[in-house]
Amino acid sequence: MNVVVRTPRLVVRDWTEQDAPAALAVYGRAEVARWLSPAVEEIADVEEMRRTLAGWIADTAASEAGIGHWAVTVAETGQVVGGVSLHLLPVDEQDVEIGWQIAPEFWGNGYATEAGLGVLRRAFANDVDEVFALVRPANRRAEAAARRVGMTWVGETEKYYGLRLNVFRARPADLADDAAGPA
Repeated sequence: MNVVVRTPRLVVRDWTEQDAPAALAVYGRAEVARWLSPAVEEIADVEEMRRTLAGWIADTAASEAGIGHWAVTVAETGQVVGGVSLHLLPVDEQDVEIGWQIAPEFWGNGYATEAGLGVLRRAFANDVDEVFALVRPANRRAEAAARRVGMTWVGETEKYYGLRLNVFRARPADLADDAAGPA
């Protein structure tokens, strides 16, 4: 299993198809999926989650420059608590977006910040020069996590997904120093 990032409390690693039940506990939750639609709809069952993971695994294996989808696990136990991804945004496929999803029972532990910061540092170490987070205006948790990793609000856009979204951006010099160490 490929470890992408290690932080003091987390291991960000490649997804496996065996992770489908644990991933469903994240992506099958309405309170998580409501912020991801239309890019990712709520996953209905383990088989659909397994198919989604297979696509993410293939995309990650075929990608360059650290782009991909990964499981966020607790280092001590290996328990999957969420997912994090770096992917090219639709339209011009030039801009890189970070996304993180944590199961609701793990909200408030700083896992999104810790995993996000680790993945951002890895991206910048692999010659990505800026990363964006697109956040629905009512998603205060995602806005707070973006700010905690050092991302700056740069405006609104309707360019992606047919929605009005807040745009946050990070460049290497912007990152917070205290949430996670290097990969």
